[in-house]
Amino acid sequence: MYKPKYLTRLKQIPQLSEEEREHLNEVTERFAFRSNEYYNSLINWDDPEDPIRRIVIPEMQELEEWGELDASCESHYKKVPGLEHKYDHIALLLVNDVCGAYCRFCFRKRLFMNGNDETTRDVSPGIEYIRNHPKINNVLLTGGDPLLLSTKKLENVIRQLREIKHVRIIRIGSKLPVFNPWRIINDPELAEMLGKYSYSDHKIYVMNHFNHPRELTRESRKAVSMLQEAGVITVNQTPLIAGVNDDANVLAELFNELSYSGIAPYYVFICRPTLGNYSYAVPVEEAYEIFEQARMHCSGLAKRARMAMSHFTGKIEIVGLTDSHIFMRYHRAANPEQKGRFMIYERNPEAYWFDDYRNQVDDTCWNDDLRMATSF
Repeated sequence: MYKPKYLTRLKQIPQLSEEEREHLNEVTERFAFRSNEYYNSLINWDDPEDPIRRIVIPEMQELEEWGELDASCESHYKKVPGLEHKYDHIALLLVNDVCGAYCRFCFRKRLFMNGNDETTRDVSPGIEYIRNHPKINNVLLTGGDPLLLSTKKLENVIRQLREIKHVRIIRIGSKLPVFNPWRIINDPELAEMLGKYSYSDHKIYVMNHFNHPRELTRESRKAVSMLQEAGVITVNQTPLIAGVNDDANVLAELFNELSYSGIAPYYVFICRPTLGNYSYAVPVEEAYEIFEQARMHCSGLAKRARMAMSHFTGKIEIVGLTDSHIFMRYHRAANPEQKGRFMIYERNPEAYWFDDYRNQVDDTCWNDDLRMATSF
């Protein structure tokens, strides 16, 4: 039974020169490194710009001062240890502080730093909060990667959620089918357990994180198929990342390959302005144009994704461009009064985030929006 070895030190990667490791140690002292033998085998080590390499191998540009650790102020929506409640119908349970590998552009890299207490191994306070808030019909298990928990521990969480009648959907955010499909392949009881709690009217969704079509290997497709055959719904979300999928042909191939495997493209996110992520970010308007060009080469099933920013105040969808203006709307809003709000701004090709358009609006209005979001 194959089990890929996890790698947490650069000296475990023989493809890197001693000089490279010495330089990159400065990066890993600040932002944690983790990968594994299986995922590293997908890298073309002869290509320094290889997109798979770019996803997990540190780069010196990460030391550029740009952004902040909690770019979407997720900690503001923490209600009890390990639980965030930002949108009225959805709650997040952060059940793990480890992933199969660490994406260099991760927006939650703060969770993998010493002293962070946003995740919890004791879900009891979060379960009780959900039980006492009947509007919550969706719960997202995230972290870290929930599928790295033992099947028994994960079942304990899911079983308790299934005892709450108003929780209709359980989502599991995971990149394990990508980073280590053997976690699923080697443990058929995992898919069986998820299927047991995925009822006809109370489904379990696995929110996959395929960023590049080369990640859709024979092994990853097999892992996803095992989940699907057990009765789990599979979708995909990915940020648009410079040097990884910021090419219309690559993104179109990703959308199409996902659809061939029954994985619905769900979201394409603008890279959050997280500390260390400048070299991975793509300007908003450039990203949208790539996104729309990619969709032109897809069937209807493959072009279902929305492009959005996970902003402090809500999930803001980019819905169109003209020569002079950009159009957005609140797909989800932290403040219920902002739901569906449509916004028009003059184009700004240098904008990387919603905040970069704020100079076009009255600061009083902007501050009112933030105040209403934080009052929820």
